[in-house]
Amino acid sequence: MEDVIIAGAGPNGLMLACELALAGVHPLVLEQLPEPTEENRANGLVGQVVRVLDRRGLHERLAGPIGPAAPAFVFGGLRLDLTLAEPNSLHILGVPQRRVAAMLAERAAELGVEIRHGHELTGLTQDADTVTVEYTGPAGPGTLTTRYLVGADGGHSVTRKLSGIGFPGVTEDHTISRTANATVPAGFVDTGSGGLRVPGHGVIPPFFHYRTETGLFVYAPFPTGTLVTTMEWAGEEDDDQRPMTLAEQRESIARVLGHDLPIGPPEGDGPHLLRRLRGRNTRLADRFREGRVLLVGDAAHVHSAIGGPGLNLGLQDAVGLGWKLAAAVRGSAPAGLLDTYESERRPIAERVVMHTQAQSALIAPGRDVTALRELFGELLRQPSTVRHLADLMSGADIRYEAGTDHPLDGRWAPDLVLTDGTRLAELTRTARPLLLDFTGTLGDALRGWSDRVDLVTGKADGDATALLVRPDGYVAWATSSVEPDDTERKALRAALERWFGTPVDM
Repeated sequence: MEDVIIAGAGPNGLMLACELALAGVHPLVLEQLPEPTEENRANGLVGQVVRVLDRRGLHERLAGPIGPAAPAFVFGGLRLDLTLAEPNSLHILGVPQRRVAAMLAERAAELGVEIRHGHELTGLTQDADTVTVEYTGPAGPGTLTTRYLVGADGGHSVTRKLSGIGFPGVTEDHTISRTANATVPAGFVDTGSGGLRVPGHGVIPPFFHYRTETGLFVYAPFPTGTLVTTMEWAGEEDDDQRPMTLAEQRESIARVLGHDLPIGPPEGDGPHLLRRLRGRNTRLADRFREGRVLLVGDAAHVHSAIGGPGLNLGLQDAVGLGWKLAAAVRGSAPAGLLDTYESERRPIAERVVMHTQAQSALIAPGRDVTALRELFGELLRQPSTVRHLADLMSGADIRYEAGTDHPLDGRWAPDLVLTDGTRLAELTRTARPLLLDFTGTLGDALRGWSDRVDLVTGKADGDATALLVRPDGYVAWATSSVEPDDTERKALRAALERWFGTPVDM
């Protein structure tokens, strides 16, 4: 019997597989595609997920050491000047999704994870202790038994449907988005800014959601190739099955900008994107767990891609679930631990749905929207507004339920650097819980949990003198006392028992 089966070998499923393997549980990953896809569904990572990858040592595999937060971003097609946000929480990593998936597959293989391609789920049943999975594979149909099944199989999740989890929401079909890899004549490129100089519009910044009264245009000159994207409202009722062409994209650009942009075929070997999508889905699973079946990523929530929140949300789902599911498999999970996956992550998904819907409203056509954007633009001159939106889009505003009133309790652990130069991100690569004790007095408090929680001593800058950090990077307990008193020690032990189970060697 398998401990955990993960349906789906996309980034979310692979990240979960890595997290489980780090915790000593080796899952089996089933992927219906016969081989890894070359399709590129996202062009970068935005938000806390960049810091999550850093804390697992995965950022360096993609782009070297983590850099500073982004100086600017967009919200609803309006520029966010992030130099006004202090501290600025919004990181960006411009790496295509297919490279992220390839890196995670490589890491999963290093950790001993087995991935079986060409295996499609066709049925499932479960009882109090197991899930039986039916599948079809290269050798025909078969069954597998597992203690837990996780659906990481996308917005059309078979796992979700077979488990009976509802997926309420709305489907809107009044927009058409077109995206293409293409070349742009050098005469249109503004060498100073890297944007496009278009008559009647001036310079359109790169990677900016540029709204007009007839649609939306994005020029994205990635190192791997330039993408041009349009979105139009109330599009023509044509056959969406006909092949997308560069000529169609060029005609759409002309309608949106009111000026021809003579794009040409992309350079290089590809794969090249040429895609047309009608409408958008906004849906949220009514629950993230049904017995021993759980959902992560798009299987649990789909929404507009505006602002790039998809991988930020999905990969953090995987990291939030991994350590809890591993504890359940090992038998060390305290009562109710696995239930906190949904109670913590579903409200975050609700907020992503909220802000992507708000951004979609801000890019819609119409004079009333233009007026709203003008007012919103005034608000974006206020540092507090910019900081609020930056934290919202990055996920830095997340605060899980706290056991104390310390301002760090329940929040993402700060990027501490010990006086010997060791970064917190270097200490979290094993995905084990950490007690950071800068007081030198708390070692005895770990008695009973030393098999599950690592003790780190030393000194670091900052107000906190001790932190209990969960494997997903969030603080479970904190103090700023030079020498924690009995009440604080009792709170620490309560946090240890709440998140990591009953002490075993007392």
